[in-house]
Amino acid sequence: MIYVSQTANSILIDHLQRAGHQVHLIAPTDRTYDPVSAHPDIYLCGMGPGGSVFFGDPSKIGPKYPQNIVYNAACTGAFFIHNLTYTDQALLTQAESMEKIHVRQGYAKCNIVIVDETSIITADRGIYKACSGKLDVLLVDPGHVALRGFPYGFLGGASGRVGDEIIFNGNLKSHPDYEKIRSFIESRRLKVKYFSQYALEDIGSIIQGAPAD
Repeated sequence: MIYVSQTANSILIDHLQRAGHQVHLIAPTDRTYDPVSAHPDIYLCGMGPGGSVFFGDPSKIGPKYPQNIVYNAACTGAFFIHNLTYTDQALLTQAESMEKIHVRQGYAKCNIVIVDETSIITADRGIYKACSGKLDVLLVDPGHVALRGFPYGFLGGASGRVGDEIIFNGNLKSHPDYEKIRSFIESRRLKVKYFSQYALEDIGSIIQGAPAD
């Protein structure tokens, strides 16, 4: 199962369905503010490439930061990256076997492209500093990603790993660090998929996995 926002571009959804994936669209709710209210990474947390998906309790999500980031952790399967001050305890329990990395950024998943268990991409310097030495981290230029209602969005929220592809929601080639991003991903024997027909947009991540037990 792949979870994407109801606001995702139809080109992305069509690509996923044509590849044989079942797609679940996340509808907006009144739990948080409108621009992110249909973002999967507000409500769900992928537990790493090939792993399960943790479903949060919507009643624990509040309208504003930091009440709306309790599930917005980045899990590589080996590492759990989040502002641990605000992480929901049930999610921490689910990620018990992973090494925890505390970062100041509450929107950790929005800010991280998970490539594999030990490789991530981010534009957040705090995340870069906290994770360097434990993971391979590619630091890229911030911005260059649209997010409705905000000056810009985040590359992690505009992407997700599906099988052996890192899929970007929009035209990754327009990003000034495109070549570095492509090389970083392909050096891990993974493919890069993007859609030149429309601009990069943060849609709250593309999350693949079966529901956690």
